[in-house]
Amino acid sequence: MSITPHIVVQDADRAVAFYRDAFGAKEVSRIPVPDGRLMSVQLRIADGLLHLADEFPELGVLAPPSIGGTPVVLALDVADAKAVFTQAVTAGAAIRQPLADMFWGDLHGQLEDPFGHRWNIAQHLRDVPRDEVVAAAARAFS
Repeated sequence: MSITPHIVVQDADRAVAFYRDAFGAKEVSRIPVPDGRLMSVQLRIADGLLHLADEFPELGVLAPPSIGGTPVVLALDVADAKAVFTQAVTAGAAIRQPLADMFWGDLHGQLEDPFGHRWNIAQHLRDVPRDEVVAAAARAFS
């Protein structure tokens, strides 16, 4: 079993180019419909898959800008967070949270892509005992 995110964007062709430039995505397949929209584009990012589609408002399929944002964050665990973060910002992503060493042992930051989707970029730096993570989380959220 596996899970594959399927996101909706405004202008799927432009999104494919952005994900290629930002994260090194490789297009696996695409399914266009007669009006020029893309029903599905399958991308490979590292060893994971991402499906994306254009908006289809007539079917209730809407992108984050059409619904006022997104409650979902996509996470990329990478070997070099600084390089990936910089590459994505150069491609057009906005920084929501700069990269920083986090109490759970990762170098972590958050970006928002030009289509309204949020991405956590993380690089594992060190193992932190669970009790220390729980205590640090309690301090951070108290």
